[in-house]
Amino acid sequence: MMDLLTDPQAWIALFTLTALELVLGIDNIVFISILVEKLPAEQRGTARRIGLFMAMFLRLGLLLVLSWIIGLTQPLFTLPLVGQEISGRDLILILGGMFLIWKSTGEIHESLQAEGADGEAGTVKGATYGAVIVQIMLVDMVFSLDSIITAVGMVDELAVMMAAVVTSVAMMMVFAGAIGRFISAHPTVKMLALSFLVMVGMVLIADGFEHHVPKGYVYFAMAFSIAVELLNLRLRRRLAPAVRREAGPT
Repeated sequence: MMDLLTDPQAWIALFTLTALELVLGIDNIVFISILVEKLPAEQRGTARRIGLFMAMFLRLGLLLVLSWIIGLTQPLFTLPLVGQEISGRDLILILGGMFLIWKSTGEIHESLQAEGADGEAGTVKGATYGAVIVQIMLVDMVFSLDSIITAVGMVDELAVMMAAVVTSVAMMMVFAGAIGRFISAHPTVKMLALSFLVMVGMVLIADGFEHHVPKGYVYFAMAFSIAVELLNLRLRRRLAPAVRREAGPT
């Protein structure tokens, strides 16, 4: 352990892997933030922390069974006609991607229903605390598997990987509340986030069928869309006083 603390390469690997874990964890934070929005305000912070804690412990647990993780890459069966081999990892990614698309599409549908019924974006029908936690666990498993496989491919030292996971989750906890409140306060941002999750689901399914989409393309598209939406939000804030003046007293 002391050798790692004095090894510059270990520190570089830690910082690099922590940054990567943060990037890979963005979609997880977005999904958790959208799910906990259905809960009463006093329960959202607790559910958000529980979701991120579960993600951390799940990733640490997966790191302790690396031989099982490596075994997931072995083919389980071959699809007829196309001859595509499907491993345990592929199956988890495909099912996880399908769940993410189904859940995100359902959230979009509910949000549009709430918009049409109330004339404004409000909180959709409430969900039970247990149901939200179960859904967070399901998605955590998919994102954790993808994250750990990436970590195993980058770093050899288990201690460095575990330190990176703990550090990245701690940093996510710091920003998760602000991200969740921002998404909740801006309906158009929430719709954009749900669209991201649909895209992430498609990427997971494609990855499961061995059609690898470079993550850089996905994250660039997300960053560009967010930048455009932030400009829209700023423009709407600047135009709001003028619109109110033109509307006049009601």
